[in-house]
Amino acid sequence: MKMKTKLIFMGTPDFSATVLKGLLADESYDILAVVTQPDRAVGRKKEIKMTSVKEVAVAHDIAVYQPEKLSGSEELEIIMSLGADGIVTAAFGQFLPTKLLDSVDFAVNVHASLLPKYRGGAPIHYAIINGEKEAGVTIMEMVKEMDAGDMVAKASTAILDEDNVGSLFEKLAVIGRDLLLETLPGYISGEIKPEPQNHEEATFSPNISPEEERLDWNKSAREVFNHIRGMYPWPVAHTLLDGNRFKIYEAELTDGEGTPGQIIEKTKKSLVVATGSGAIALKTVQPAGKPRMAVTDFLNGVGRQLEVGDSFGQ
Repeated sequence: MKMKTKLIFMGTPDFSATVLKGLLADESYDILAVVTQPDRAVGRKKEIKMTSVKEVAVAHDIAVYQPEKLSGSEELEIIMSLGADGIVTAAFGQFLPTKLLDSVDFAVNVHASLLPKYRGGAPIHYAIINGEKEAGVTIMEMVKEMDAGDMVAKASTAILDEDNVGSLFEKLAVIGRDLLLETLPGYISGEIKPEPQNHEEATFSPNISPEEERLDWNKSAREVFNHIRGMYPWPVAHTLLDGNRFKIYEAELTDGEGTPGQIIEKTKKSLVVATGSGAIALKTVQPAGKPRMAVTDFLNGVGRQLEVGDSFGQ
């Protein structure tokens, strides 16, 4: 009977949970423990919520460790004593200490970009914002430097206009899961030889800062459209209206020209805003102090006073 490969899995969001479920369904692997970020307070009620990976682990009665910082923690010593053959990470959100990497035969990461492009914590956001035609997943060896390890395998998919961060995360999670399960046996056996990255071609995608959520109406309609999609469903793009934050969840490209940020068309059902080149029609918005709503509801309510010629961003 073939011995199972003993793994420690590290990850946090839905993307990671999809990968973990794939490993759990494969009889080749024994998940000894899961390491995930600490539970956080979410929403207006600040309710403590388990991470997606923890939910999967608890459902399968797997030990869970949640150090605020893995390096130097008590949990690190416990994890290293478990006798794992290897580590698999996917959107974990922390660096792995060198002594942990040295304690196992292998450590690979499922990273949601086509490396060496978009190393860092927000590769899907930046791929959409920057207007990339495709996104993908790279299985790579873990090293101390962020996302700089040798590449085991890659797979890609087209980025469509209807895609946003949420939909692309779901697509890439499945692609990453399947790619990992397809290539991990060959990697462990030595049949698949990892390839070094070209570090000179590396680009970076750090976590989105609050300043980057702000829309720049001077950019083209396509760039503004991509920015909105690249912030949806989190952290959500915003602009200003009468000096107050105004969130824009969804929009679509449309025809029209005018001063950037200016309303150039308003009906009971549509609100069209000019950009530096072209225009966008708002679809789902959230005025300051109000819930998220369809633009038709906004125009029938607090947005009734808006007129053509009024401007966002001021």
